[in-house]
Amino acid sequence: MNRIDKKFEELKIKKKPAFIPFITAGDPDIETTESLILAFEKRGADIIELGIPFSDPIADGPVIQASYHRALEKGIKVSQILDMISALRRKTQIPIVGMISYSIVYKLGSKAFVEMALKAGLDGLTIPDLPVEENEEIFEIASKNDVKIVCFVAPTTTSQRMNLITQKTQGFLYYISVVGITGARDTLPDDIVQNINKLKQLTDIPIAVGFGVSTVEQARMVGKVAEGVIVGSAIIKEIEKYEHEPHEKLIENVGNFVGELVLGTKG
Repeated sequence: MNRIDKKFEELKIKKKPAFIPFITAGDPDIETTESLILAFEKRGADIIELGIPFSDPIADGPVIQASYHRALEKGIKVSQILDMISALRRKTQIPIVGMISYSIVYKLGSKAFVEMALKAGLDGLTIPDLPVEENEEIFEIASKNDVKIVCFVAPTTTSQRMNLITQKTQGFLYYISVVGITGARDTLPDDIVQNINKLKQLTDIPIAVGFGVSTVEQARMVGKVAEGVIVGSAIIKEIEKYEHEPHEKLIENVGNFVGELVLGTKG
């Protein structure tokens, strides 16, 4: 069984939502990324969403864009990221979902990339620049290899597309809580509960909410209505805050920040 499915099954029995932190691979360096993943798991994170840097992130706001730029400036490569995940698999079985541009997948070839991802130990992929209507090839290849393709749905998604997306997504459904790009928000839209309940009428697959969730209070609210809570920009900001501090201090402080979000999500 895929590690994502197994984790959501475990949490369903416990009646607890998943906490899913997002970080950028290679920001500030690949060794820190590995250490952060282990620190997040130690503090109760359930699934890791790992950004694979690319030059034109279409859905990400300035915080995550900047983290991609920093990693790319230092020469991070996809092969290094996959090697890091392989090394991690000797230490942890936490599910890892890679967020990647289709341009990278296309360049390497869908079959080759999925096989590389599977061999490294990735459990799923989100591909924000690949429309659900055009992803049949990679869906088919990923399904044969039990790699989950996680799809996005937004508040503005039409009913017709919503039906299609809920039928195709694997592992979980990524609900974009706000119209726009990623980034921490002071408040979340009032229609989140209504929209998630609408999606639950269409699918039994777990729903995880991201884009804008940044505080303990927001994580707690989302965790009451969804099966997963995704936080990215707020964590990237914490990494940026401590990037010039000693390695151990960065890991400790960012880990503690994630630990507070975990407690909020599951409280």
